[in-house]
Amino acid sequence: MGGGGANDRFAGASDPLLPTKRDGDEDDAGASAFHEFDGASFAGAVFNLSTTIVGAGIMALPATMKVLGLVPGLVMIVLAALLTDASIELLVRFSSAVGARSYSAAMGNAFGLWGRRLLQVCVVINNVGVMIVYMIIIGDVLSGTTSGGEHHYGVLEGWFGIHWWNGRFFVLLVTTLCVFTPLACLKRIDSLSYTSTISVALAVVFVIITAGIAIIKLIGGQIPMPKLFPTIPDLASVWELFTAVPVLVTAYVCHYNVHPIHNELKDSSQIKPIVHTSLTLCSAIYITTSFFGYLLFGESTLSDVLSNFDSNLGIPYSSVLNDAVRVSYAVHLMLVFPMIFHALRLNLDGLLFSSARPLSSDNRRFGIMTALLLLVIFGSAIFIPSIWDAFQFTGATAAVCIAFIFPAAITLRDPQGIAKKWDKILAVFMIVLAVVSNVVAVYSDAYKIFHKESAPSKV
Repeated sequence: MGGGGANDRFAGASDPLLPTKRDGDEDDAGASAFHEFDGASFAGAVFNLSTTIVGAGIMALPATMKVLGLVPGLVMIVLAALLTDASIELLVRFSSAVGARSYSAAMGNAFGLWGRRLLQVCVVINNVGVMIVYMIIIGDVLSGTTSGGEHHYGVLEGWFGIHWWNGRFFVLLVTTLCVFTPLACLKRIDSLSYTSTISVALAVVFVIITAGIAIIKLIGGQIPMPKLFPTIPDLASVWELFTAVPVLVTAYVCHYNVHPIHNELKDSSQIKPIVHTSLTLCSAIYITTSFFGYLLFGESTLSDVLSNFDSNLGIPYSSVLNDAVRVSYAVHLMLVFPMIFHALRLNLDGLLFSSARPLSSDNRRFGIMTALLLLVIFGSAIFIPSIWDAFQFTGATAAVCIAFIFPAAITLRDPQGIAKKWDKILAVFMIVLAVVSNVVAVYSDAYKIFHKESAPSKV
């Protein structure tokens, strides 16, 4: 895909995962990396896109089964994947028509400077929210969490008892300083390729162990019949169903990395089957996790299902399996964190310092921005109690814009006049569905908050 001119500065907000051309601002080390790279393979591109998709969202999906019921919940996972595939297809097609090499460049071509800036703001909000969720989950796993008056012990609490040094604040502080900071200071995202490989392997370990435990207990007759459809005793219960929508939307957001992956392909025509393959793979992982996670814990499923793995599962080696599940996914999130952070930092820099020299060549700006972002994410993870709350905010705002509203808006704007009738019908459907469902979700959350505050306290 050819791009140039004004688009080039904003393409930097979504740099390729590996270099595909020699930029004038790269250093000599970057030049040697460029000469060694001959384009990404099909398998490598599928891996990179799948890594972008599978993150913390998988932990909240079993809780959506508790809200929606097993049958509607699994159907919604498939529908969300199909809509995501359609929105990416529209985004890639219209980007190719105008030679846009990044999502922000495509928005800029359709809506000008403010369209480009709006996209960057949404990526910043989405990625900050996602990384706050990562930290919350890591804190839940290592230091425990309290839900409904019951404390679910973390791995470190189970091993050593409750101490000040394995409390949430100190554990997340050490994780931020000793794990996130060194990885976040890497300026080239391809430096993270090996950690990304390990992270995906750990995610697969989590899925296999969870499914295995559920199957063993199912064979042993230890699992009751799960709720197949939602229980709707009143109107408030209807509104609550919509609170699952932002979680499903967030689970598939990968659009900001589609262009970088497309740019580095050996054969750019492969992007469509790459997207199909990645979404199919991730949908299989999501369906497996949602089904077996909810089957295993039923109505006791927490918003972060990892927190459920703190008690006796009723099978041999229960404590070992519990720790293996929780630690494997906590380490997975630690290793995925810097990849999301890389996109966040570049988009924020493009938003605030659009006319400055490249971030990679300004060590002072790079260091200050890295430190401030880590501080904001760390502080938010300490004070936000639940990943469901974080997903509700990012999913109902930035994520739904990135995934559906912006690609649909580009299609309706159609500056090149290439949109078909079906494209515009699909675009209108996406916008209406996204806006209505997320407005209802926000209303439902607000209703629960105010209803809870106005309810009389029990003595």
